[in-house]
Amino acid sequence: MTHRVLTRPDWDTYFMEMAILASRRSTCLRRQVGAVIVKDRRVLATGYNGVPSGIRHCSEVGCLREQLNVPSGKMHELCRGLHAEQNAIIQAALHGVSIKNATLYCTNLPCIICAKMIINAGIKKIIYLDGYADELTEDMLKEAGIEYIQMSR
Repeated sequence: MTHRVLTRPDWDTYFMEMAILASRRSTCLRRQVGAVIVKDRRVLATGYNGVPSGIRHCSEVGCLREQLNVPSGKMHELCRGLHAEQNAIIQAALHGVSIKNATLYCTNLPCIICAKMIINAGIKKIIYLDGYADELTEDMLKEAGIEYIQMSR
């Protein structure tokens, strides 16, 4: 009898692959981002970037940021969409799930707006794949004592 050798991903890879899968639901024309909030190796909430529920997608109406030539990492309020991290935090709140002391897996390092939400939500660790053009994020995460680690692909 031959035994199959299983190749199991480590926990960080497992949850990051879930974030990558979530990013595939994104309706953003510029960047597809996914997020997964985890505590005690259990998924608490997921999110991807896109417009609020019931609002027409950017693929239908166009990208406001592109129309206004807004550079990445600047003027976040000029966008119809929510970020993946915001949607994950909102989903947890909507369903009454505490994310205090949780870990956020995200395909991108959060922007400063998301970083501030992460700090106040009590998330203690961020694991991400790609950087982001927002210098204030790292300063604020360091000051708040939130660990952030870039995973290699």
